[in-house]
Amino acid sequence: MGEGELEDLGRYSGPATLILASLASGSKHGYALTKDVEEFAGVHLAPGTLYGALSRLVDQGFIAPVATDDERRRPYRITPAGTEALRKQLSEQRRVADVGLRRLKKAVT
Repeated sequence: MGEGELEDLGRYSGPATLILASLASGSKHGYALTKDVEEFAGVHLAPGTLYGALSRLVDQGFIAPVATDDERRRPYRITPAGTEALRKQLSEQRRVADVGLRRLKKAVT
């Protein structure tokens, strides 16, 4: 992957992928993101992990804060660059999963 893609996040690409996947269904604030990720992925993002990843995703232009009058909750939305990065990341994960599943099938036969 090249500059500006999730691979650039290194070990943080896992939380980033989960956050982007959550935001693909619509804007959310931190607590709603945490609950959505727990629901669809079974992964709990601790506050430090969540807010660190959000900061990095904003810095890379993959997400953007949504203007709101509520100062307690700061929602985020996925950007076009974030949508493309997520699409590439999920395609790569699918490729790896497909290879692994084919190899497992051969291993048990």
